[in-house]
Formats: sequence, C-alpha cells, structure tokens
Amino acid sequence: MLQHLHQELVSQAAQIFKLPCQITPKALQQGAIQAALNRLLASNIAEGDVDFLIDKWLHVHITDLDLSWVMSLQREKITVKLGQHAADVHFSADLNDLVLIAGRKEDPDTLFFQRRLHISGDTELGLEVKNLLDALELETLPLNGHLVVDKLSQFVAQGVSLSQQKKAMS
Repeated sequence: MLQHLHQELVSQAAQIFKLPCQITPKALQQGAIQAALNRLLASNIAEGDVDFLIDKWLHVHITDLDLSWVMSLQREKITVKLGQHAADVHFSADLNDLVLIAGRKEDPDTLFFQRRLHISGDTELGLEVKNLLDALELETLPLNGHLVVDKLSQFVAQGVSLSQQKKAMS
C-alpha cells in the first residue's frame, strides 16, 4: 500500500506541481530561480568557472511542468528570464529526471543516451554546462539544502524503481 502511494506520488509529481507553477507570478519565479542560482554558483562565478556563459544563453525546459527559462552570466551574476527566448544551447527533461540529476542519482550522460535528457544547440557550450553540473558540490547549498536534494532525489529514485519493477512484473 505504501509502496503504491510512493510510486503514485513520484509518477504524478509533475501534475501535482504544474498548477502551482502556472499560478505563481512569473516575477516571483524568476527572482527565486535567479537568487538560488547565484547563491549556488557564487564560488564558481568568483573562480571564473561559469565564464563560458558570458554573452551566451542556456535554455532549461522542464517538459512535464511546461516551465522554461533562459540564463546567462552578466556582470558576474546569473541573469534569468522566464519563458521561451533565443538561446545558444537547450536542455530539456522531465521533473523527476532533473531531480535525479541534481541529487546525483542519475548521470546526465546516461539520461542523454536514454533520450530522457535532450540537449541541442551549441554542443561545446552544452558540454561545459554538463561538466559544471558534474562539478557542483551539493554540500555548498545553504540551510542544509544538500540534505533536502539528497532525500528528494532518493525518494524519486525509489519511486521510479518501484514503477519499473511493476512494469517488469506485468
């Protein structure tokens, strides 16, 4: 019973969060994403590890939430714009797959080759973004954010595994 609920929560996560994402004011979303990225990447920005985004735009699309934004490095800060904008490289995936990447439960390369992570546009820029993701230290997240990301990604990984087991037995 609990396993079924776990599996359902994970499989329906996008549906649960879609409406709140749609009704949250765009300015609030933009500000929150921008603040979080600048805090997360502060040391990387200071060390020049994000300089490849100067005058370049990365588009991120969470497909099942239909949530998109572009980001760039401008004046040593990440700038975020919500919605569809011109970009140099495009990353798109479902919410659960992005949570698994964030929590290091799935490798971006594996998801790319399974066609669950889509990358298009400037491939060199895409590779630099992927390498930055691989190099991020979750422990640098404020307020024990790494624990939240770890527990959430573990919950999603277990739910996905339960779904796969159920399909295999069918």
